[in-house]
Amino acid sequence: MSSENEQAGRGAEGAPPEQLALIRDSVRKAGTPRAKPRTWRGAALAKELPVARVLVDKGVLHLDRYFDYAVPEELDADAQPGVRVRVRFGAGRHRVREGRREGGGLIDGYLIERLPESDYSGPLAALAQVVSPERVLSEELLGLARAVADRYAGSLADVLQLAVPPRNARAEQRSSPDPLPPPPAPGAGSWQRYERGTAFLESLAAGGAPRAVWNALPGPRWSEELARAVAATLASGRGALAVLPDGRAVARVDAALTALLGEGRHAVLTADAGPEKRYAQWLAVRRGSVRAVIGTRAAMFAPVQDLGLVALWDDGDDSHSEQHAPQPHAREVLLLRAAQDKCGFLLGSWGCTVEAAQLVESGWARPLVAGREQVRQAAPLVRTVGDQDLARDEAARAARLPTLAWQAVRDGLRNGPVLVQVPRRGYVPRMACAGCRAPARCRHCSGPLEAPDGGALNCGWCGREESRWHCPDCGSFRLRASVVGARRTAEELGRAFPAVPVRTSGREHVLDTVPGAPALVVSTPGAEPVAEGGYAAALLLDGWAMLGRPDLRAGEDALRRWIGAASLVRPQAAGGTVVVVAEPTLRPVQALVRWDPVGHAVRELAERAELGFPPVSRMAAVSGPPESVADFLRAAELPPEAEVLGPVPLPVSAAGRPRRAGAPPPGEQWERALLRVPPGRGAALAAALKAAQAARMARGNGGGARTARGSGAGAGAGAGAGAGAGVWVRIDPADIG
Repeated sequence: MSSENEQAGRGAEGAPPEQLALIRDSVRKAGTPRAKPRTWRGAALAKELPVARVLVDKGVLHLDRYFDYAVPEELDADAQPGVRVRVRFGAGRHRVREGRREGGGLIDGYLIERLPESDYSGPLAALAQVVSPERVLSEELLGLARAVADRYAGSLADVLQLAVPPRNARAEQRSSPDPLPPPPAPGAGSWQRYERGTAFLESLAAGGAPRAVWNALPGPRWSEELARAVAATLASGRGALAVLPDGRAVARVDAALTALLGEGRHAVLTADAGPEKRYAQWLAVRRGSVRAVIGTRAAMFAPVQDLGLVALWDDGDDSHSEQHAPQPHAREVLLLRAAQDKCGFLLGSWGCTVEAAQLVESGWARPLVAGREQVRQAAPLVRTVGDQDLARDEAARAARLPTLAWQAVRDGLRNGPVLVQVPRRGYVPRMACAGCRAPARCRHCSGPLEAPDGGALNCGWCGREESRWHCPDCGSFRLRASVVGARRTAEELGRAFPAVPVRTSGREHVLDTVPGAPALVVSTPGAEPVAEGGYAAALLLDGWAMLGRPDLRAGEDALRRWIGAASLVRPQAAGGTVVVVAEPTLRPVQALVRWDPVGHAVRELAERAELGFPPVSRMAAVSGPPESVADFLRAAELPPEAEVLGPVPLPVSAAGRPRRAGAPPPGEQWERALLRVPPGRGAALAAALKAAQAARMARGNGGGARTARGSGAGAGAGAGAGAGAGVWVRIDPADIG
């Protein structure tokens, strides 16, 4: 007896005999047994296509396949491909009644297709429920999700968790607006500043599929130019998708599209909109009511119909890399969409990543750049302060900033706001000896000493307070700030210019815009607000801290962040000046002075090709406890061309701090091995790693039954990994040391 019948029976115990007789009589007269919710015991099956192929939302690699279920007749009309369903999963062969498998726990899934018969020889369980008749999973989206899962050695269910937003019943019940007719083709506007800009827009408006890497000129006009590319695609009767790094960039493109096309032409998909509004916008796109989408990282899977253009702004930004399994990058997803839908592709940025340079060097995309005369007219003057300048500068020995920087601030404040970029947030994150400049280390664990908020010294690793520090090299008891944070810099500048307001923008509070009046704006990289009319000057401090990171992308990332800040400064003809405190002979600094990010990326690409590093090669990272990593590498059937680098120990994570995805739990010693294959063998590497991880999980030593969908502390695992003896597998790791 089902739980529903048990409740009905208990409720009828106290009923009068006449009522009980009526109940028995109605049951006796029923010709066929009534279908029982979610078990459908004795219910008739659908007369046509009685088998439903379902993707269950388990998220584990060894269950990354479809399962067949019987379709009850009462669910026949709603059980269509693409709908959300609930099924019972986990019942064994011994739990069979009347030819129907029963038992197991209820779990969500997607109905993939209907079939006349199943290739499974045993009894089938019935669909428990059709959650909604809304067909949210199209064939195109399913194909894209499968391609992403295969590329990143992940499960299809995990990718669909990223691609399809959670259901909201109220949003689903509302009808979407009628689609608007295509708008007229926009004018070229500021695209005329680029050598092939007008031709690019004309190709989109004519229904073409041009592929371009766009090196945008400095200044705020990039959002208007991106909006014109979207409008040109809409004019051809096709859809467009633009993915941006954060909500501030989305707001600028949203305003530009509204000014160009009016309301109702595009949808905005961001997490800040809330679940109901975001799902309503997503449904409007899925139903074809809206043909253009802009949004942050999750919008890369937006189900735009008849896609004509995919665009990505600033692909080097860390926010484009998804932190949930299998951690796809928006650039790679859009490249897959461009190949799958045969649509146009636009990769834009003020700078240029090595991956963007590779697209141009391979001939897959064309460069979309401006001539040198246009660059000189739009870019500010860039000046450098190196070690020799600091050694000759008496003021720089005692003060935080060299004389040239102080002069740039003083002159800039006469005409408008001045931007100061500091590569650290907070107060004084790191300390060093004032005499010999040796880093200040903890006596217990050799961790770096910090002075948060200007308070007492404590260790950044073990957290112990240090009250009697002295330098073991020179014996000095005096400390200096090795890397000064944004708040400390704001205090120093406030004392130097007491009549000027000082604003800060960073992790705790990010400003979107600032007025054009004189002010000091201290910001961490990536959080720079836009100034009305542009900044009069900008200081890029502590360049060595960005260039000295032990990372393959340190120079590329430093140049990208410098150019991003310098692009907010007025042109040189209007007095705009940028001062960067870094050694002028270094390649990224020279690229900034010449405003040549493309040349820097091309040279970086040539070096990567010579050394065999990404993106020329494909690489994967396998991390976990040493024994687990060794067992995984022995069991994996890697391609013959695969090269194993390592394993090497990973830094031990400090307790009480947020964990990055794939980082070891606090206090645990992990190792990481890098696997490298030549071009064209990335798919084979991903397939081998996925098979090895699935085999570990099927044997029960994969560290968990589910793929972790969280990130940081509490996730505990990556693509198919878990806590304990599990290993973390990531394709195309962002940080390879």
